[in-house]
Amino acid sequence: MREVALGYPTEGPAPELIAAGFATEVADAPFLHEGYNLADMAHVLVLMEAKIIPPKAAARLLSLLLEVHEIPAAEFPYDPRYGDSYNCRERHFVERLGDDAGWLHAGRPRREAGRLALRLWLRSVVTGLAIDTAGFVENTAGVAERHAETVMPDQTYLQQAQPSTFGHYVLTFAYPALRDGARLVPGADWVNQSPGGAGCVNGSRLVPDRAGIAELLGFDGVIEHTRDAMWQTDGLVHLLAAAASLVTSLSKLAEDLEIWDSQEFDFVDLAEAYTRASVLMPQKRNPYALSIVRGAAGVLIGRLAGFLAVVKTPSARTDNLIFAYGEVPRSLDLAARVTRLMGGVVATLKVRPERMWESLVAGFSQATDLAEYVMQTCSVDYRTAYRVVGTAVRDAAQMGMRGIDLTGEMLDEAAIREIGRPLGLAGRALEDVLDPRKIAFGRTSPGGAAPPIVRKMAGSCREEAVRLEEEARQRQALYWGAEERLLEQARAAAQS
Repeated sequence: MREVALGYPTEGPAPELIAAGFATEVADAPFLHEGYNLADMAHVLVLMEAKIIPPKAAARLLSLLLEVHEIPAAEFPYDPRYGDSYNCRERHFVERLGDDAGWLHAGRPRREAGRLALRLWLRSVVTGLAIDTAGFVENTAGVAERHAETVMPDQTYLQQAQPSTFGHYVLTFAYPALRDGARLVPGADWVNQSPGGAGCVNGSRLVPDRAGIAELLGFDGVIEHTRDAMWQTDGLVHLLAAAASLVTSLSKLAEDLEIWDSQEFDFVDLAEAYTRASVLMPQKRNPYALSIVRGAAGVLIGRLAGFLAVVKTPSARTDNLIFAYGEVPRSLDLAARVTRLMGGVVATLKVRPERMWESLVAGFSQATDLAEYVMQTCSVDYRTAYRVVGTAVRDAAQMGMRGIDLTGEMLDEAAIREIGRPLGLAGRALEDVLDPRKIAFGRTSPGGAAPPIVRKMAGSCREEAVRLEEEARQRQALYWGAEERLLEQARAAAQS
């Protein structure tokens, strides 16, 4: 008859398991340490109230948990030789309290403690990321206001497109940041639901009222289905996606600024504090901060894809969450650091309006407006006007002329070649049509580049950022208040 492997292992873990498994989990202990302590305190208080844990054992447990709560994770004896972070805590508690430490297991598997600890950490970092996002938007709105009249050649495919303003351009990155910030708020709602009392898969008869643990830890409520409470991952995917989306947008801005900070463009200068010197080439001051942002976007995209690959496994598998304890916190922490970094880059950025104007007038970015003028004044369709202007632009470029140098005579000559007749533009004054500043300032439709419109949008973005930050800070205050009340109850019970 085949021997069945059941029960507690009688041998210690293999060194390969320690190196590949437990060491990975213990490396994530700093993210869970504080949450473990708070979750354990809430569990002991609920079981003590239900008269499941003897009062003296509960008091001793709470005293030790309060002591451990004051110890930084780096100083706690987490050691992969003894298992994962929960095993390390259990070993320490048994060494200090003997059998009284065993009450922590009553009605609760290790995964419940881990799930609670992860959510306690995440709710703080998610709201923190929302605050950092709001800060980036506020800095960006400030730049937009200061440069609402700074005319520049907006680009697509790194080629001049149409005259615009730097203020209008930079707001391109405020709006997606606000949308990602708004996505983080529902993420915080998901995070702040308690899996406490869910047991292994089907609940626990020792914790009939799961709301008690949720209330002690400051959660908004409980996750209704106990098996779902232990194994849900969709909310984590949502958070990773929001973080990756946010940093990817910042990466686009970083890419543009890296190009524009070059001698070839010279549109902007990064503040020296956000650069790094070459150790070989004395003349080089590299935009190091922008490389960090771009690289971080790639890392977060990879982590999102990797996490999705992990959680596609069958339900109720440890690998669904075991890597989440490190990957999700590290990803959100990276997103927060990069968002603060980009906020600093934008706030200290030096814009060079004179160089932008020089580049703008050297090109043909007014060609679209000129084609529209030809269409409206010469009674031809837009495609015909487009062909005429395109031919005139090609002729001017070959002669070393600029867009502002185009004349009615040149347009008539182009029209003869394209449609077989002149359009009667010879002698027409085209200065207003060809002036890039007037073109940009004339974009007064909603969302346009005209300075009043840009200033209005910047103000709206700032207001939205303030609301986002206020909501996130209010949530943080609620979380911290609940945690402080829990600690006060634990201290009182420990002394009773």
